[in-house]
Amino acid sequence: MQAEISLAVILIIILLADLILKAPHHKALQTLTCTLMVVQLILNLVPVNQELFGGMYNSTTMASVVKTILTAGTLLVFMQSGRWLSGEDTRHKAGEFYLLTLSTLLGMYFMVSAGSFILFYVGLELASIPMVCLIAFDKYRHHSAEAGAKFILSSMFSSALMLYGLSLVYGTCGTTYFADLPQALTGTPLQLMAMVFFFAGLGFKLSLVPFHMWTPDAYQGAPTPVSGYLSVISKGAAAFALMNILLKVVTPMTPAESLYSNDGRMGTDVECHHCTHHHHRQRLRHPAARPETIHGLQ
Repeated sequence: MQAEISLAVILIIILLADLILKAPHHKALQTLTCTLMVVQLILNLVPVNQELFGGMYNSTTMASVVKTILTAGTLLVFMQSGRWLSGEDTRHKAGEFYLLTLSTLLGMYFMVSAGSFILFYVGLELASIPMVCLIAFDKYRHHSAEAGAKFILSSMFSSALMLYGLSLVYGTCGTTYFADLPQALTGTPLQLMAMVFFFAGLGFKLSLVPFHMWTPDAYQGAPTPVSGYLSVISKGAAAFALMNILLKVVTPMTPAESLYSNDGRMGTDVECHHCTHHHHRQRLRHPAARPETIHGLQ
């Protein structure tokens, strides 16, 4: 849990710096944040194989690689957001932007190292809730406020679906640990229904076809750095978590290749339709129009 602890320390440092530095301090805060992210990136390069809380948390070499990629992507977002944060409407909110973004990154860290559905769900919500604030960051813009409202409503609905599915999984299997579920899952109708609810909820989070309809409006309303972060970093973490669950939990019960290969084909069809009818560049970022999110899992 070295990566999570060090990132939590960075969060505290940035929070204190935002309180101590005199306004306007957006440039100094950007320099400090980028420097600390470089340190975090170096720490993530050292793989740590660790299992904690009875297998609920699993840190593997592959998880360290994914965390390094997520950290590097977040650093690039911070580096290119300087001009936007120097605007008159946003310079006083630079600290909030960095804190909210790093909070979502911390949730993604927990997602990729999750060894049970409980920690996975906690990490997913820790990554999703601050994202609402990021999408509605320019709250006085009509599109931004509307995007934040759509995102939080779809997030609530998807979380309810996931929790219902997970409650059925725990009720029928007696465990939420990935290592124990393959032996407990026997393919009964109730277990299959539980998986359908869970993956439907996760499909909303990952913007998979056909659960992607909220995504273009959310990306159009979000500020450009936030929409870039949403379309690449958050979806990359969710895609790895999905792959982890498919390989450890679902594949022993039933081959999962057809599940995401068919979704990838549907995503390709949606891409053609979407690019034909939409021309707003931020709307074109949503992953349903980029089916390589799923093709990468095949």
